[in-house]
Amino acid sequence: MRIFGLGAIKGLVVTLKYLFRPPFTTQYPENKLDISPRFRGNNFVWYEERCTGCSSCAKACPLGIIRIVTHPESHQQVGNDYKIDVFEIDTGRCMFCALCVEACPYDALHMGGDFEKADYVREDLVITTDQLREGTKKPQTQFRPQLEDIGYQGEEELDEHEAGRWSL
Repeated sequence: MRIFGLGAIKGLVVTLKYLFRPPFTTQYPENKLDISPRFRGNNFVWYEERCTGCSSCAKACPLGIIRIVTHPESHQQVGNDYKIDVFEIDTGRCMFCALCVEACPYDALHMGGDFEKADYVREDLVITTDQLREGTKKPQTQFRPQLEDIGYQGEEELDEHEAGRWSL
């Protein structure tokens, strides 16, 4: 014989347990929760010194929202290198999958931990080259196990040597 309504009774028991507990709502923005060091925020950390302009990040992006414009810059002893003119990321269309971060062979691009970048104008959601240069250098440890190995938690800024797998 089957008992009907057993699922509804189980649901009511769970509801009653939570009914008499104190609420655990955080009063944002006065109180903020700590985020995980692996959190993928809606900003990016870009180390221009590590970036070679290879466009691996732009090729890995499934939405094609990374725009890179370079021009060759010749050196007498080293050969040719690329000077980066434009490096833009359209966060209005980005799904924050971090495939661009994973594809970067020089650890020049990292996910940041900021989540307060809402805007009313879609064009203002494009992160420009100047914004990337001037932004805080607090990378998250997503796809960067070397940062976890040194015990980095995302609180302090890292220079281009500390953030990469290899020093330049």
